[in-house]
Amino acid sequence: MGKLTVEKTPIDGVVIVTPAVYGDERGYFTETYNERDYAEAGIDVRFVQDNQSRSRRGVLRGLHFQKNYPQSKLVRVLEGEVFDVAVDLRPESPTYGQWVGVLLTAENHKQFFVPRGFAHGFLVLSETATFAYKCDEFYHPEDEGGLAWNDPTVGVAWPITPDMELLLSEKDRRQPTLR
Repeated sequence: MGKLTVEKTPIDGVVIVTPAVYGDERGYFTETYNERDYAEAGIDVRFVQDNQSRSRRGVLRGLHFQKNYPQSKLVRVLEGEVFDVAVDLRPESPTYGQWVGVLLTAENHKQFFVPRGFAHGFLVLSETATFAYKCDEFYHPEDEGGLAWNDPTVGVAWPITPDMELLLSEKDRRQPTLR
């Protein structure tokens, strides 16, 4: 292997992936996905859809999931900086209701693997951010579920600064709590 490193998180199945980056005076090259390398690293899923979004500072998207067609996601930032979060919604899991977060930036090249059974969301920390992710299931709008971004039971420690104007969709303002 050697082309990527995988860091386990306190929640089983959620990992931080850092691909090798080769740079010189011209810039850099990195392989952002290689099916063989990821399978060898324990991320053995078949991705079927790629998504990309661009958002401005203070945008909080999430926490989202699909109910009957759950998705694993491999997320990364192409430009800017986001705080990315996964919340364990697997009822049988010893970490049910717990969350893990990671800072993803264009500079650190880190990727976050969020398996099926998790709610997912992110907060944009830079002036703008371009966010990309692979999914192992197609998106079904009628199957969408959500969890309140500020659910006190979950207690995500979003890095919201006093000068940050938080921007949420109307849908995300109305999401239910875990209980």
